[in-house]
Amino acid sequence: MQAASNALQNYMGPVPIDVSTKYTGRGDGSTMKALAWMGTKQVQVIDAPVPDVTDPDDIVIKVTGTTICGSDLHLYHGEIVTLQKGDILGHEFMGKVDRVGPNVTKFKPGDRVVASFQIACGKCEYCKKKLSSFCDRTNDSSLMNAMYGHRDAGFFGYSHFTGGFAGGQAEYVRVPFGETNLLPIPAGVSDEQAIYLSDILPTSYHAVVDTGVKEGDVVGIWGLGPIGQCAARWAKIKGAKRVIGIDQVPERLAFAAEKSGIEVLDFSVHKDVVKRLQEVAPGGLDVAIDCGTFHQPKSINHKVQKTLMLETDVPEIVNEMLMSVKKMGRCGIIAAYAGYTNAFNIGALMEKGIRLIGNGQAPVHLYWETILNDYIIPGKFDPTFIITHRVPIDDMAELYEAFDKRQSGVEKVFVETRFSSPPTPGCPSTSRVSEWKE
Repeated sequence: MQAASNALQNYMGPVPIDVSTKYTGRGDGSTMKALAWMGTKQVQVIDAPVPDVTDPDDIVIKVTGTTICGSDLHLYHGEIVTLQKGDILGHEFMGKVDRVGPNVTKFKPGDRVVASFQIACGKCEYCKKKLSSFCDRTNDSSLMNAMYGHRDAGFFGYSHFTGGFAGGQAEYVRVPFGETNLLPIPAGVSDEQAIYLSDILPTSYHAVVDTGVKEGDVVGIWGLGPIGQCAARWAKIKGAKRVIGIDQVPERLAFAAEKSGIEVLDFSVHKDVVKRLQEVAPGGLDVAIDCGTFHQPKSINHKVQKTLMLETDVPEIVNEMLMSVKKMGRCGIIAAYAGYTNAFNIGALMEKGIRLIGNGQAPVHLYWETILNDYIIPGKFDPTFIITHRVPIDDMAELYEAFDKRQSGVEKVFVETRFSSPPTPGCPSTSRVSEWKE
């Protein structure tokens, strides 16, 4: 799939954009540790050139914290097109400013910052509305344009389908349009509190707000990874009367019940999820949110179709949501889908008058200041609840395998570099992935 998609992308050629995607080293021989994609289920920590300023609006940061995201597993499994051997992965990271381009005036070396996972120009019609994930000027993928009719913004470390920018699972990162795509972090906020402003906090918040969760709603959340766990808390903050989390991983179900006090449904026990939801929530859910994954089909039918490449994505969770919500209910999709699916229940969507909302890649810039200033700093939302482990960047390759297998009750991992501060009291201390329990 990668060879074919890269060949097609090369044939179509890049779309003109306002930023260079080229990776430029410093020319002095300096290197850094970085996690690179080498093939399906093959990632490796490599020595890569330390990036330099390429464009005048660039900022290069020393990474003080990075992490792995559930959506990175789509890359790990080779399910996102136009990956190339040696691509540096990772889209959630923070650090300290190291170098700035000549146009940069708002930041100086040493400033603490968190990066948004998307790269926005700050000037197009979407950026002016802070819809940073939809920026028109930073993703040169003609293939995405052909598949979707439009392009998302460029993303860090997420294949050439989103621009081919080097990612944040590294010790240094070049941030294009740095003044737009970095948020300053005040001294009283720890790295563990700030890092997830890059993705999972705005993404989970966006899922709840965009799908319209309101006072008194009964909400179902499919998938209790980090996005689902945070979405459950946001739903309660927005006034949901009941939140029901659906998963099959025992540790994740227990984590949601114990840490966030929500109801849980184990679909390995209740295999007919729709029937069980109708029993525990008579009349149906008001809101359903897909925070799951498309690469693990449940049924033999979809396992066969996906194996034979008759579909790229699986509709099972979305179909369960359509069947579980009330007439005129609301369904949101924040889970990362990439292509095409079969047997989608379009009849239920139409006949029940359901509002099916593709939440899209969350516009981080629309929310990150609100989340920081209105929720994190006042103590209304403590993001550190989701951190279960802390490991060094040297363990990044092993982390992918462990995270894919959901070992040791893993939720979110803080990955430290040589530039990181010691763990904040109350947060996990550093361990090695080899020490985790299966």
